[in-house]
Amino acid sequence: MNITTFLTDYLSASLRLSIPLAFAALGGLWSERSGVLNIGLEGMLLTGAFVSAAATFYAGGNVWVGVLLALVAGALAGLLHAFLCVTLRVDQLVSGLAINLSVAGLTAFMSRLVFTSDTTQKLSGIRAIAIPGFSQIPILGPLLFEQDLLVYLLLLLVPVSSYILFQTSLGLTVRAVGEYPRAADTAGIRVFRVRYACAIISGMLAALGGAYLVLAHVRFFTEDISAGKGFIALAALIFGRWHPVSTVLACLLFGASEALQLRIQAFGLNIPYQFLVMLPYAIALLAMVGLAGKSAPPAALGVPYQQESQSDGL
Repeated sequence: MNITTFLTDYLSASLRLSIPLAFAALGGLWSERSGVLNIGLEGMLLTGAFVSAAATFYAGGNVWVGVLLALVAGALAGLLHAFLCVTLRVDQLVSGLAINLSVAGLTAFMSRLVFTSDTTQKLSGIRAIAIPGFSQIPILGPLLFEQDLLVYLLLLLVPVSSYILFQTSLGLTVRAVGEYPRAADTAGIRVFRVRYACAIISGMLAALGGAYLVLAHVRFFTEDISAGKGFIALAALIFGRWHPVSTVLACLLFGASEALQLRIQAFGLNIPYQFLVMLPYAIALLAMVGLAGKSAPPAALGVPYQQESQSDGL
């Protein structure tokens, strides 16, 4: 294997491993920019993974039915999180943890009913689409122009999210709700509606990450297939300082570290595999330690909002 082939394979693997993280982190960004802490990204990602796998299986291999139902399931998970955090004003950390634990148990139970050892490996996958001309470019061609539609969608969502959040009145509204909800309410902004909408968007994007994981990356579903990716996405969100571009770049860093540990294992170097497996999590921890006191979250993140007048509710 020459250096060009190795580099192309390594960068492609890094990108594939980063996509579920990036979808989940973008989802977390929308929620947390509106002031709703979303520890439940892990559960929402796992929800999308299971629903997309089960729906694709029952739809006879139609992956887009799986993706569509994953979006619906993710929206419902986000709606549940919003109802608990915004309407009931449950502690947002507790709500997220409850979603994670509930989804882990429910998907483990349901997967044993839906999938057997014979059917687990039979999921259809989302096919890559090569863009003529561009896909022939060395290294960058297969990396950027020979991917499936979900990857192209993510590459589109990053600049779109950046533009909406920082260049439009809608983005200003979301950020105002996340920073100063009382002032936003006084200005006539429906704080509850904004937080509900952002939490639902968050669930849908995290579910897309789960759908990509099972339909494009591994093409099967197993219990706890998310394996902590939602938590790494949270670390990437903080590492990226709640900005879409830097958050996705942080996801690429974590994806590259995971791809690196897989290749080190393949080379058979005399390094305990347990150390290599924990490498992405160790990098996430180091990133968090390095940013301690430097990364400022939205001012009202995790703080329930109480409206002065009940007539301003939903």
